[in-house]
Amino acid sequence: MSFRTPADCLNLLRRLHPTDVAATHATLSEMTAGLLEAMPAPNQHLEVLEAARDLLTFTQAEMARRYAARPLPPGSFDHQTLVRVVTLWRNLARSYAQIARGDAEQGTLEDQRVLLAQRRLHCAGMVVVEYFRAHQAVPPGCWSEVHECYGAALQANIEGIRVADPLNEVWKAQSPREAYVAVLLADLANPYGRDERELTWILRWAQRFAPYCSLSTDFENQKANVYGVDLGGDRGLGPIGLLPRTAGLIRFDGSALANQIRGVLAQFKQGVKPASLGLGEDCSRDAGARLLLSLYRPWGLSSSGRRFPRRAVQGGVALTGDWLAIGFGIAGKVFEQPRLDGARAGVREDISLLTFGERVPRIEAPASSREDHQREAERLGLACEEWKLLDQSVGGFRVEQMPGTERLEHHQLVGLRTRDGSQMLLGLISWLMFVADGRLQAGVHLLSGMPRVVAVRPVVTQGRLQAFQQGFSLPANPALKTDAALILPGAWYQRGREIEIRDGDASRRVRLTRLALRGANFDQVAFEPATVSPA
Repeated sequence: MSFRTPADCLNLLRRLHPTDVAATHATLSEMTAGLLEAMPAPNQHLEVLEAARDLLTFTQAEMARRYAARPLPPGSFDHQTLVRVVTLWRNLARSYAQIARGDAEQGTLEDQRVLLAQRRLHCAGMVVVEYFRAHQAVPPGCWSEVHECYGAALQANIEGIRVADPLNEVWKAQSPREAYVAVLLADLANPYGRDERELTWILRWAQRFAPYCSLSTDFENQKANVYGVDLGGDRGLGPIGLLPRTAGLIRFDGSALANQIRGVLAQFKQGVKPASLGLGEDCSRDAGARLLLSLYRPWGLSSSGRRFPRRAVQGGVALTGDWLAIGFGIAGKVFEQPRLDGARAGVREDISLLTFGERVPRIEAPASSREDHQREAERLGLACEEWKLLDQSVGGFRVEQMPGTERLEHHQLVGLRTRDGSQMLLGLISWLMFVADGRLQAGVHLLSGMPRVVAVRPVVTQGRLQAFQQGFSLPANPALKTDAALILPGAWYQRGREIEIRDGDASRRVRLTRLALRGANFDQVAFEPATVSPA
């Protein structure tokens, strides 16, 4: 069927159903490309795009689900899905631009100029967003196209005018400037450090809060850490002090947004539900508050700079996200169930060497050297993978590798050791991103203190005692003003819960007081001594 005439396309849209997402997406992609090539009358072209917009958005989102859950390696099977989604967004942006150019002389769409600019900006911005969603580096030219769209709206002096947009969940309207700011906010939100759920909320909230941000060319009395963007460049926002003073430089101001975020957080404390604040039906109060608090500084305040400066280094690190391998790397031996009090030695006190239900071979003693340790780890299937160290700071590392066999995820606990380090440290995966040639880069935030392996189990007042599981202890660090902490298996934290800890022959009981950090597979908790000693 021909997709080159608007009448044929409108007839087709009446018969399309979203049940077969892949087929519908392919048809819409072919239709959009055909109209772009055929260049029909601008008003008819726009009519088709607006009629297809709901279905286009739905199928694009459904296709994106295929690669949104985990970082997507270039060249993988689902990478072609990303290419198809990005191509459709790009063709839509170019279609709206072509309609505007084609109508410049006819003037039949004079009252639709703002709509064309807003739709174009939204589609161009979604190209960038899809790379965020796939955790791939944004290719050259994508940011330039977004900036070009906003520059065109500026030149026409229509950037601040709102038009109806049913896809905007809160306002049901949007200006070209708000569409542009929404993309900038997504970029500021550390998108490569977010999982699928968090990024979905961030994209929704960027639309919600965009009206509270402003863009200007007033740089008087501005500090160097204020955010700015160069419309002639090919990147998102950055500290103005690091950007060249070009004719296209504009300043981003989120101070009014900071007030809005503080207001929302205050309403959370009063028990107001996120849905009533325009944050979405799928957002819980606690999770929403944590995420919004993490966005307060990048969205509402100036760039803070790095707490610890990074320096380029050469070398490598051994890294693993396997819970049992982390323990082996720290202690030099496989985690064993502590001997029960009163149990007779030699009666297989290691009756179950358990960590999250896994069973592993027993070793009699810690490995005596690093080489022995490596050989034993390989024998047990607990070896670390090698990563290239790109740079480091007191707070962490930036590393990369060609993807290995182990799959990492955001906020996952990892153990790592530098080549010249004698101790394995604990870290948290803070972001993941694939670059164009397939290398995976990761940011690892170090947890403070030298870890020790401990055995932990919940204290039960009645019923059968539970088996111990592997945990980790971190000492207090007065210099960094951090307290002693426990790293427990995921979802263990309950305020007031009592935990029994075995560290060698020592045993103690503690009460959990605060959740310091919740990761993908662990809880970092503060604690205090329990009032009742273990029996």
